Amino acid sequence: MEISKTKTNNPIIKKFFLYLLLIIVTIFMIGPFLWLLSTALKSGSENIFQYPPKLLPENPTLTNFVKVMDTFPFWRYLFNSVVVAVLTVFLNVLFCSLAAYPLARMKFKGKNTIFILVLSTMMIPFQLLMIPVYIISLKLGLQNTYMGMVLPHVTTAFGVFLMRQAFLTVPKELDESARMDGANSFQIWWRILMPLVKPSMVTLMIFTFVSAWGDFLWPLIIVNDQDMFTLPLGLNMLQGTFTSDWRLIAAGAIISMIPIIVFFLFLQRFFIKGAMNGAIKG
Repeated sequence: MEISKTKTNNPIIKKFFLYLLLIIVTIFMIGPFLWLLSTALKSGSENIFQYPPKLLPENPTLTNFVKVMDTFPFWRYLFNSVVVAVLTVFLNVLFCSLAAYPLARMKFKGKNTIFILVLSTMMIPFQLLMIPVYIISLKLGLQNTYMGMVLPHVTTAFGVFLMRQAFLTVPKELDESARMDGANSFQIWWRILMPLVKPSMVTLMIFTFVSAWGDFLWPLIIVNDQDMFTLPLGLNMLQGTFTSDWRLIAAGAIISMIPIIVFFLFLQRFFIKGAMNGAIKG
């Protein structure tokens, strides 16, 4: 009887500790965000450095958000970030999928060597490439332009790898059927493969969007016109202006995070499906 009772309780105990662990990890992950939100909602009369610290504001207010948007050309910075992020996502998905198609569906000499060389570029940090990329951008007249900020991110080895693995999951019989119907390689890529790998494509879109939205170093180098600043550059100026008022800095950080959260929530079901397909394929 004791053995059967232990066997019955074991799954319950395991599930309890599993959920307990997930709750602890969740609190640990969202804790900084909650503290940032709390700081942004606190009024000027509250001491944000008091001990013991208080998470809930005594008099919640939205004036910090209003003041941030009134003091800086915040909507201009937001518009620049949206344009750069959208262009980066579109071009990255386009070029990475085009590069991945022949590596996954065509047969030619040296295909595996080319794929290994593409993957090897992931070991090279971008800091080593900034100077030649900057010189190329200047020669092309891309300083203080959207394309200048987008250029280093239009193609990534990670994106090529992800799309290649997604294309490999599609049966090649579909290619043969399409060719018998008179479709060429571009039509097969666009009308057959791309719709079937939508979860992986959305996964790449999310990773690219987050990377482009939070990029600080490259826009700082290629842009010196304040009208072309993105949100990360604007937040850096915000910190310099409101050095002693962390409430306004926290409010600006919260505003800059909202598009990422909305973008992920809108595409999360495709992201989870793409991650599951990748795990099954692996």
